[in-house]
Amino acid sequence: MKPFLLLASRPEDAAADAEYAAFLRCTGLRADELHRVRMEAAPIPAVDLDQYSGIMVGGSPFTGSTPTEYKSDTQRRVEAELAGLLDEVVDADFPFLGACYGVGTLARHQGAVVDGTYAEPISAPVVEVTDDGSTDPLLAGLPRRFQAFVGHKEACTLLPDHAVLLITSASAPVQMFRVKENLYGTQFHPELDLPGILQRIAIYHDAGYYDPAQRDEVERQVAEARVGEVQQILANFVHRYATED
Repeated sequence: MKPFLLLASRPEDAAADAEYAAFLRCTGLRADELHRVRMEAAPIPAVDLDQYSGIMVGGSPFTGSTPTEYKSDTQRRVEAELAGLLDEVVDADFPFLGACYGVGTLARHQGAVVDGTYAEPISAPVVEVTDDGSTDPLLAGLPRRFQAFVGHKEACTLLPDHAVLLITSASAPVQMFRVKENLYGTQFHPELDLPGILQRIAIYHDAGYYDPAQRDEVERQVAEARVGEVQQILANFVHRYATED
């Protein structure tokens, strides 16, 4: 099988390694079947799409809607490199799944409005599959309503007409969408379980994703959430797109 590629950008080693482990767990892939590139550490090497089954993008401390003059040199580099890769990926309709930071990256590339209107603190809202989503293969086996972990400072406010809304919620109207046949973005984190979200609560304690004074309450609320269904999305992505060498 051709491997999948995970594009990551978390500078904290503990968060980066846990994210990679979570993607391995949810996809069922081995380490040799999921190549990881840490975009924050060095320029993205040349990506030959013919060598991969698909591409996934994880979360990030980067906020794309931040004015350019306030972005770090690393963030500007990563965004430029991702935009160039997406030109090729979108043109080929190559299997792509962006989670959280990845959804903003794909949405912005496609002309969507991405801003802070529907930012969500770390929490586990109930999300709802749309009628279009109910027939999408990546959502096969999922109920129409389920919980998923979120935590983001920006979200997609308005999708372009050619995008298909697959999942919505009361707190953020665009929770998952598709472009063409094979390009996906999720605002929630399909890879996160309870230990994963608790680790991020600790690591990003002062990063503005929740009120630090409310940490005990945030941890209590996420501990009560039931997010097992959402991880099926990553398994479905791999099942659908795994390609033989």
